[in-house]
Amino acid sequence: MTKKNIGILTFPTSNSGNIPLSNLVDIVCSISKNTHLITGNDGYSFFKNDSRLNAYEINCMHRKNAQNVLKWIFKYITTQLKMSYRIARLSQKTDLWIFFIGGDYLLLPMLTAKLLQKKVILVFAGSITESLKSEKSKLYDIIRPISRINCSLSDRIVLYSPILIKQWDLNSYSSKISIAPKHFLDFNTFKFTKNLSQRDNLVGYVGRFSNEKGIINFVESIPEILKRKPDVHFLLIGDGVLKNEIEQYVQKNNLSEKVEIKKWVQHNELPFYLNSLKLVVIPSYTEGLPNLMLEAMACGTPVVATSVGSIPDFIKNTETGFIMENNSPDCIAKSIINALEESDLEKVSERARVLIEQNFTFEKAVERYEYIIKNI
Repeated sequence: MTKKNIGILTFPTSNSGNIPLSNLVDIVCSISKNTHLITGNDGYSFFKNDSRLNAYEINCMHRKNAQNVLKWIFKYITTQLKMSYRIARLSQKTDLWIFFIGGDYLLLPMLTAKLLQKKVILVFAGSITESLKSEKSKLYDIIRPISRINCSLSDRIVLYSPILIKQWDLNSYSSKISIAPKHFLDFNTFKFTKNLSQRDNLVGYVGRFSNEKGIINFVESIPEILKRKPDVHFLLIGDGVLKNEIEQYVQKNNLSEKVEIKKWVQHNELPFYLNSLKLVVIPSYTEGLPNLMLEAMACGTPVVATSVGSIPDFIKNTETGFIMENNSPDCIAKSIINALEESDLEKVSERARVLIEQNFTFEKAVERYEYIIKNI
C-alpha cells in the first residue's frame, strides 16, 4: 500500500482521552508517510514533543467546565474556525483526515475538509449524543443533527462493534460503516502478576467522575455492599466534575475508612493497581470500547459492567466477566456481591485474559486500519 499523509483531528481532550488517542496515533504513524495532529488541552501537552508527528495546538474549555453556556458556545464555534483554518493550511500536506474524539460534532472542520476534496474517516471514540441524552442535556437537540450531518459527509465511519450501529442509531449509514477496534495493549506492561486468591476484597473504579460513567450510582451502592460484605474496600481513581459530590457522599455516610479516592495515576502505574483489585466496575450509561476493560482483563481482574457499547462483545456473563442488568445502585450492589461470591472467579479471570491476548495485539490493530485506508 502506498503510504499517505494523514491528519488526525480531535476536539481538545482531557487527560482521559490521552490513551485512546495515543493508540490511534501509534497505528497511524506506523502506516502513514507523514502524520499531522490537531488537538488541544491535555492532548496537545501529551503529543507536542512526539517526533513521529507534527502537532498543532488549539485549546478550548470543556463543556462541563464552562460556567456560562453562551460563552462556551461562542468558544466552541471559534475553536472550530481555528481548526478549519489549520486544515486549510495543511491542505497540500494531507491526503485524508481522521476525525476522532468529538469528531462527529465538528461540523465546520468537516465542511472544510470536504470542500478541499479530502477523504474523511470518522472514528467514533464514544457517542456524545448518547452522553448528552443520558444527562438530559438541552444541547442534545443541537448536537444530534450536527452529528448526523457529519456522518453523512464522511467517507467512512469506524465503530468498535456492530452492536453500536443499533445502539447509536446509525443504521442509515450502514453502507459506509467499518468495524475496527483501534485498541491494542502492551502485554509486557498489562499482565497478570498476582493471583486473585492473594488479592484483598478491593473493588475499583478507574475513569472520569462524570454522570455518563455512572459513578454516582456505584458510590451509592457501597453501603448496600458493605451490609453483605463488610470486609470489602473500594478504590476510586480519576477526577472530574462529580468529585466534590462523591467526597461529600463518602463523608456523610461515614465511608472514609472504606473508600479511597485517588487522582489520576500514570498509565504505566495502572497495572500495579489493577493487579491489586479483586474486581473492576464499569457502571456506564454509554461506552464505546473502554480501554480500562481490556487492561483489567489482561491483568486478570474480572470486570463487572453494564451491557453498553462493545462491552457485551467481550464480556459474557460469568464466563469472561459479569454483566449488570442496569446501573441502578441496587443492581450494582447485587452484581458486585454475586461476582465476589462466584466460585469460578479464577477461571473467569483466565478466560478473559486469554481472550484479550488473542484479539488486541498491535499487529491486529494496524491490519484493520490498513485495510480501511487502502479501500477508502
